[in-house]
Amino acid sequence: MDIAFSKDVQAFRQEVRAFIRTHLPDDIKHRVERGEELDREGHMGWHRKLCQKGWTVPNWPTEYGGPGWSLAQQYVFHDELAFNCAPRLPWYGWDMIGPLLIEYGSDWQRQRFLPPIASGEEWWCQGFSEPNSGSDLASLQCKAVLDGEHYVVNGSKIWITAAHVSDWMFALVRTDSSGKKQQGITLLFIDMRSPGLSRRPIITFDGGHEIDQCYFQDVRVPIENRVGEEGKGWSYAKYLLSVERIGTADVARSGTMLRRLKTIVASERAQGKPLLEDPWFADQIALLEIELKALEVTELRYLFETEAGSDLGPEASILKIRGTEIQQRITELIVDALGYYACPDLRPALWQDANIPAVGPDYAMLASASYFNLRKLSIFSGSNEIQKNIVAKAVLGL
Repeated sequence: MDIAFSKDVQAFRQEVRAFIRTHLPDDIKHRVERGEELDREGHMGWHRKLCQKGWTVPNWPTEYGGPGWSLAQQYVFHDELAFNCAPRLPWYGWDMIGPLLIEYGSDWQRQRFLPPIASGEEWWCQGFSEPNSGSDLASLQCKAVLDGEHYVVNGSKIWITAAHVSDWMFALVRTDSSGKKQQGITLLFIDMRSPGLSRRPIITFDGGHEIDQCYFQDVRVPIENRVGEEGKGWSYAKYLLSVERIGTADVARSGTMLRRLKTIVASERAQGKPLLEDPWFADQIALLEIELKALEVTELRYLFETEAGSDLGPEASILKIRGTEIQQRITELIVDALGYYACPDLRPALWQDANIPAVGPDYAMLASASYFNLRKLSIFSGSNEIQKNIVAKAVLGL
């Protein structure tokens, strides 16, 4: 199989690269490069520039406001965003809700929700996991009872990324408990300003606030906010997972992290020599480069097969497993290379008007925070253990 990009796609890559390098503010690039979390406005400054270009919903067809790009163009676009340290797009809206509404939504839902997703006016969060329903998502118990023209929702959702800055949640709720646990699940759009909906911040081990627990007490959701048929939410959830095809392995982001690691080991010294000349560090970096290149080739092979009409399917689990393992390994090596400089929590020094002095080089300021934060990669979107079971059963037939 020829996995080389066509001349048109290569030219498109140059166009995207030139746009990013011309329009991405240096301060935003620097913050992304060192792993700093951006607030919503920090994202939106860049998002508005992409919106003017028509590049905020790369996987949507032209009739719904997208650019109508091929999978190869979408891959190249995200590759260049990562390579040039541009902020990620707010993915739940464009990558999940957009395709879901295009496939299953009503005309009213498309008209109501698609434009503000594309413009970035409205942000979304995912309400799937519950305190006792994580990996076994089908066991969820957050309940919705139909009352006239509204569903009344009671229960809780946990580990909700960006709930505190989102305008809407797409949530799986239990509308029937009489059949198998995968049955009787319904997908609702819930306004985050709804009376009876409250949030509790969850501070992660690295000290950051990116996730929340949400509580629903008699929250009324209009029936028009139900996606598709009642009780078919499990099928829609599986569809949502199937459309996450581009960038599953996060190869470009890993490449950016690896460049940062190389900068660090070239600058840090041991016994009078750069760490890059240490045989152990040199071996580890060489191994990472080999593994990352192998992962990139694997992802491109799947990409070109999908472009030709073959569904990606359970093979996506391979990309998720290896992609997350590589990113975690890079952050481990960064901490190893920095030694004591990686220990202090220096995020307060990044705040405006902070009077806290930096300890060590600039590239050490977020090393420990990034290391601890990225422990989550092998857990979210289905833990790597579950992903390995999927590969064993559905790919290898074991």
